[in-house]
Amino acid sequence: MVPATTRSRTRQDSLGFQDNMLNLALMLLDLSLYHRQDPGGDTSRRSDPRYVGRVISSMVNGNDNDNGVLEGKWSEEFAHHENPSRWDGSVAILRKWAQDNFRPVQYGQCWVFAGVGGTVLRCLGIPTRLVTNFNSAHDADTNFSIDKYYDPSGKSIKRGQDSVWDYHVWNECWFTRRDLGNAYCGWQVVDGTPQEKSQGIYQCGPASVLAVKQGDVRLNYDTGFVFSEVNADINRWVIYPDGRQVRVYCDTTSIGSHISTKAVGSNYRVDITNNYKYPEGSAEERNIYRKACSQMYGSTPSESRMSTTDDASASELITHPGLFGKFKLAQPPILGKDINLILTLANLAPEPKTITVNLSVSSVLYTRTAIREILKEVMTVSLGNKEEKHLPLRITYGHYGASLTDDKKLLVTALCDVVDGVKLLVEKAITLETQNVSITAPPSVVANKPATVEIFYANPLPEPVDNCVLLVTLMGQAVKINVAALAPGEKSKIFFEFTPRSAGAMQLHVDFSCNKFQHIKGFVLMNVAPAGSM
Repeated sequence: MVPATTRSRTRQDSLGFQDNMLNLALMLLDLSLYHRQDPGGDTSRRSDPRYVGRVISSMVNGNDNDNGVLEGKWSEEFAHHENPSRWDGSVAILRKWAQDNFRPVQYGQCWVFAGVGGTVLRCLGIPTRLVTNFNSAHDADTNFSIDKYYDPSGKSIKRGQDSVWDYHVWNECWFTRRDLGNAYCGWQVVDGTPQEKSQGIYQCGPASVLAVKQGDVRLNYDTGFVFSEVNADINRWVIYPDGRQVRVYCDTTSIGSHISTKAVGSNYRVDITNNYKYPEGSAEERNIYRKACSQMYGSTPSESRMSTTDDASASELITHPGLFGKFKLAQPPILGKDINLILTLANLAPEPKTITVNLSVSSVLYTRTAIREILKEVMTVSLGNKEEKHLPLRITYGHYGASLTDDKKLLVTALCDVVDGVKLLVEKAITLETQNVSITAPPSVVANKPATVEIFYANPLPEPVDNCVLLVTLMGQAVKINVAALAPGEKSKIFFEFTPRSAGAMQLHVDFSCNKFQHIKGFVLMNVAPAGSM
């Protein structure tokens, strides 16, 4: 037997081979707008994975079609419907979709759309994997420039539709591209998350991963949008009370980091960033960026979207302001604990500088949509020539506890203003770690024999929690267990008995929620031996 292993982060099953899943996948095709508009043409093209992938990307979401699988929602409140973080697998979502007469299930976010898409595509015989892009650009106008705005205190301002998500999840499918040529065969991006419309409806892909890497943004389908997700530039602007907007920084390297997928046969991360782009900072990467801009617009947005006061010397200061700044965590950020950061400022110039630092901390969603500002500070720092200083910043639980979203994320910004007009904006997104759910499985599990796991859970907060609920999911079924309130820092455990009905790999998920936080996840992998083998 292979020993069970435990993980405490979120994982969603995307399985294409459980009961009735094939029928539901075929029903998804039959209910699509493509089939309704041209039933004969749609059916005749179902042997083409390129066509099927595009149809599935339009049907995973219900934004254009009342019969799509999921409705997306990115906010704090989900009323009486399911928080996207609640879902532990695609099978339950597809079954609910069928039970509700094929009306969109409420609610999903990117990883849920990708999980459902992966299930359906695999079920239809298309090799599919899930991919996570960290620091993912949502470029609403596909100009390869993400414009972010701040007030003079460093607080983020919502303006325009561009955004940078902490991560975004999509599907990759493996098939040939006869429409593009042999060079573009292989992995193709198919994305069911409703971000922007393509050909009039919310769908994305298939876009050749190689075409993305080579900047061939005019090739079908939505290659330019995917290119921007992994390789856009970020332009940061400060908006002043008199209406002036000044670009203070152009970041050419942050978007599209640690692009990842799960290893075959294990839960290790495989980095596939090099599949999507050349190394950041390399001449090849910048040349491809310019090629993409030229193909799409004939110019580079980062060069053409400067403020009216910008000139060549100002543009140089935007990229090389003579001042370096970086946030660093003093220790890992744990839910319930104070967060300690260090802001490092270094004067790269030969003359001294006096810097006004405007600090702002906000609770945010994983899309970095600001929910509320929780901390604001102003300080003045004097730096000699080539001098470096380290400035501590503490964010207490009292600051963030009542304002944290279910995404458990904070955004810290420091707008550094030098007397001579040079500006630097330093930003860091923080995800609070959760360590309060773990599972211990028995050394051996046999089909048709009862087995017991231990589920450990804890309250990490410096205040009591109540309305505690454990949701245990396995074999496509969920069991809700109400447990006692927990004092500050209190730990507890329960024993959970189950009987596996078949041999093979099995996952058991645990979701822990209470009145102070929601959907803390843990899962354990078990290998179930055939009946009678032990």
